[in-house]
Amino acid sequence: MSNDRTTHWETIYQTKAEDQVSWFQQTPEPSLTLLGLAGATPDAAIVDIGAGASHLVDALIGQGFVDVTVLDISQAALEADRTRLGAEANRIRWVCSDVTAWQPSRSYDIWHDRAAFHFLTDAADQAAYATVLTRALKPGGHAIIGTFAPEGPEKCSGLPIVRHDADSIGKLLGDGFELADTRRHEHKTPWDSVQLFQFSTFRKRG
Repeated sequence: MSNDRTTHWETIYQTKAEDQVSWFQQTPEPSLTLLGLAGATPDAAIVDIGAGASHLVDALIGQGFVDVTVLDISQAALEADRTRLGAEANRIRWVCSDVTAWQPSRSYDIWHDRAAFHFLTDAADQAAYATVLTRALKPGGHAIIGTFAPEGPEKCSGLPIVRHDADSIGKLLGDGFELADTRRHEHKTPWDSVQLFQFSTFRKRG
C-alpha cells in the first residue's frame, strides 16, 4: 500500500502545477492561526506532515521560525518546495517518507498535518500514524490535524478518504491527548468550489 501511495503522489507532483490541485492555498490559513493559538514561537520545533507543495514553510520562514521539518511521501513535491524557496531551503530539514513508516530521530513541539491523515483509510495505517505522532511529539506539545469534515468530500485526488471530526481523531490518538481546539474551515479551491474541512488541535498530556 505504501508503494501505491508513493507512486500516486509522485505522479501528481510530477505532472501538475501547484495551483492545479484542489488543495492549493496561496495563504496557509487556518494553519497559521492555529499555530499561533498553540503557542508557537520562532524557536519552536515544528514538523509539517504531508506538506506537498504547501506554502506554509514559506510563511514560517518569513515569520522567523528556525526549526522547521517538512515531510512528504513525494520527492517531487519536496523538490518543488526547494526550488520555490531557493537558498532559503537550506534552513529547512527535508524528510521524504510515508508518515506511517517514518522513524523520527527527535521530538517536536508542534505536529501539523493539513489533509494527509484523511487519506489513511486502513485501520492499521491510522494506528501507525498515531504511534508515530505520539513518538514524535514532546509532552505538552500540540498536534494540529486538518481533514475533510463529516459533510466534506468523500474523495480527493481520485482517492477515497475518511472524513473526520474531533471525536474520531481523538479516539485514534487515545487518552494521552486532550482536545484543545476544533473548528470548521471552508476551503475555496482554485476553481472556486468550496470544500468543508475540520481542524482539531490536541495537546499531548505529560
